[in-house]
Amino acid sequence: MNDVGAGDMAGLDADIGRASVALRRLQRSDGHWIFELEADATIPAEYILLRHYLGEPDDLELERKIGVYLRRIQGDHGGWPLFHGGTFDISASVKAYFCLKMIGDDREAPHMTRAREAILAHGGARQANVFTRILLAQFGELPWHRVPTMPVELILLPRWFPIHLSRMSYWARTVIVPLLVLGVLRRRARNPRGVRIRELFRAKQTRKQRAPTHRHPGWALFFNGLDLVLKAVEPLWPEPLRRRAIERCLAFVTERLNGEDGLGAIYPAMANSLMMFDALGYPPDHPDRMVARRSIEKLLVIREDEAYCQPCVSPIWDTALAVHAMIEAGGEEAAAAARLGLGWLQPLQELEVKGDWAERRPDVRPGGWAFQYRNAHYPDLDDTAVVVMAMHRARRELGAGDAFDQAIARAVEWTVGLQSRNGGWAAFDADNVDHYLNNIPFADHGALLDPPTADVGARCISMLAQLGHGPETAAVRRALDFLEREQMADGSWFGRWGVNYIYGTWSVLCALNAAGFDATRVSVRKAADWLVSIQNKDGGWGEDCTSYRLDYRGHDPAPSNASQTAWALLGLMAAGEVDHPAVARGIAYLRRTQDETGLWRQDAYVGGGFPRVFYLRYHGYPKFFPLWALARYRNLRRANDRHVAYGM
Repeated sequence: MNDVGAGDMAGLDADIGRASVALRRLQRSDGHWIFELEADATIPAEYILLRHYLGEPDDLELERKIGVYLRRIQGDHGGWPLFHGGTFDISASVKAYFCLKMIGDDREAPHMTRAREAILAHGGARQANVFTRILLAQFGELPWHRVPTMPVELILLPRWFPIHLSRMSYWARTVIVPLLVLGVLRRRARNPRGVRIRELFRAKQTRKQRAPTHRHPGWALFFNGLDLVLKAVEPLWPEPLRRRAIERCLAFVTERLNGEDGLGAIYPAMANSLMMFDALGYPPDHPDRMVARRSIEKLLVIREDEAYCQPCVSPIWDTALAVHAMIEAGGEEAAAAARLGLGWLQPLQELEVKGDWAERRPDVRPGGWAFQYRNAHYPDLDDTAVVVMAMHRARRELGAGDAFDQAIARAVEWTVGLQSRNGGWAAFDADNVDHYLNNIPFADHGALLDPPTADVGARCISMLAQLGHGPETAAVRRALDFLEREQMADGSWFGRWGVNYIYGTWSVLCALNAAGFDATRVSVRKAADWLVSIQNKDGGWGEDCTSYRLDYRGHDPAPSNASQTAWALLGLMAAGEVDHPAVARGIAYLRRTQDETGLWRQDAYVGGGFPRVFYLRYHGYPKFFPLWALARYRNLRRANDRHVAYGM
C-alpha cells in the first residue's frame, strides 16, 4: 500500500469523485453550505423549559419529537452525557429529566426511574452547575441564595476594575448581561402545568467527593468570601443605582441584538435576552422581544420523528472549509462550487462595526468574518483566517484575479491588530487573560475567558505565511515563539476548538509548514512522531472529549473516526510525511469507511465548545475533511514536489 499503483490511483480518483459530488449536492443555491451543529441534551431541554417559563401556547407535536430525541440519547448509565458515549453528567441529566417530566413522561417510567436514580446517586440536583441551579431557582426548585450573586451593578463598574465584563469572553458577556437583570428581578417561571422535580433532591446532602478543579484555592477562598458579602449587602443597593444598571444592561443587549441571528448568535444568550425582555414587562408583540424569540426558533432541527435545538449555527465555518475541500478535489464542477461559495462569503465580511474586541484594540479597523450568518459585534479570527486562505488560493488556482484582494487586506489588518501580547491569538479578543476570573463562584465551568490558544494562533500563522509573511515578519516570529512554548512534552499541541491534541497538532503542523519549517525542525519531528505513535490498528485515528480532563497524562486510545483521521493525515502531510506507511494506512481507512453516499458516518463529537462542560458534533466535518485529506494525498503523490503549498 506504500507504493500506490495506477490502479489504486484510479480507484482513489473515483472515491474522491464520489465524495466531491456528494458534497456539492449539499451546497445551497446561493453558494453556501450549512450542516447541523449538535450539542448534548442541555439545549433541547432548555428550549422546552423556556417555553414553559414564558407560559407559551403548547406545541405538543414539537414536545413529542424533542422527547424522542432525549430518550434516544440517554446513556446506559441512566443519565445524559456531554458527548456521544460519554460518562454521566449531573447538569445535563437534571435538565433532561425536568424536560421529559414537563412534557408528560411518567416519573415511574423505566427511563425516568433510571435517570432519577443516577441523579440521586451523584448527589442530587443541588450538585448541578451554576446555570442549572439558576434555572431551578427560576422554577422555584431552589432558593436564590443557592446561586452565586452577580449584582446587576457590575455593568456600571469602571474599565480598570478587576471584575469587569470587558475582561470576560464574548460568550460570557452576552450570557451574563441579561442574566444580571434576571438575577435581580427574579421572575418566577409561569410553569402552567405546575411540574415540579422535588424527587431529584436528596433529603440529606453528602459531602462532594473532591475532584481535580480549575480553581486556585486562594482565589476561590477570596471570591467565595466576596459572594457571602454580596449576598449580605444585596438588599442595601440604592434603587436609583439599580435602575440605572438595569437600563445599561438593556442598552447593551439591544445594541447587540443582531436581528434574527440573536444576541451573540448563541442559544444561551438568546434565551436570556428573551427572558430579560419578559421580566422587564415587554409584551410578546414588542419588536425586540419578537426578534429575540424568532432567533431561537431558527436553531431548531425538526425531522419526521424527532427534533432538537442547536446551540448556534455554523454557515461561514462550514462554507469556508467546504470551499477548501472543493479546491483540493479539483475539476470544473468543484471549482464552480468553490467560486460560488466564495462569492457568498465575500459580502459577509464585517467592515463597519467595531465590536467588543475594540475595547482593547480601539485603533484597529474591523475586517473579520463571524462563525454564524451574522454576528457583527463578534467576528472571530479562526473563521477569518480560513476564509482568507480560501480566497488567496482561489486567486492562484481558480483564476479569481484581484477579486478578493481588498477583502484579504482588511482581514490581515484586523488579524494582526488582534494579536495578543504573548504572541498568540484567541478566537474573539486580544489579551483576554485575566485567569483569576475563572475562580469566581459563577465560573464553575472554568470557561469565562478567551485566551490565546495554539489552534487559533496556528491558523493565523498559516494565513499570514500563505500570503508571504514569513518568520522574518515580527507578528509571525512572535506567534511561532508562542507555538513552540505551547508544545506538550510528547510533541502534541492542545486543541481548544477541536478535539483535541489531534486537532491542535494538525493545526500547528500546517502553520509550521507554511512558515517554512520541515521535519528537520525538532518540534515538527516530535509532532509527526506523536501522530504516528497514536494511530489505531485499523489505520484511523481517534480521541474523545475525556482528553480535556484536568489530570490528563497522555493519549488514551479511542475508536477511529473520519474527521480525526483526516486531521492526522493532513498534519502528517504538512510535516512532509506523505510517503510514510502510517499515511497510506490512514488513507486506506478512509477509503474503506466511505459509505454508499460517497461520504462518511460519524457519531463522535470532535468539536470543542468549552472543555469539560460543552462539546459539539459538527455534522459537516465527516463530509469535507476526509475528502480534503484524500484529495491532498492524491495531489501530492502525483506531484514532483511533496511539499504542501498552502496554510491548510
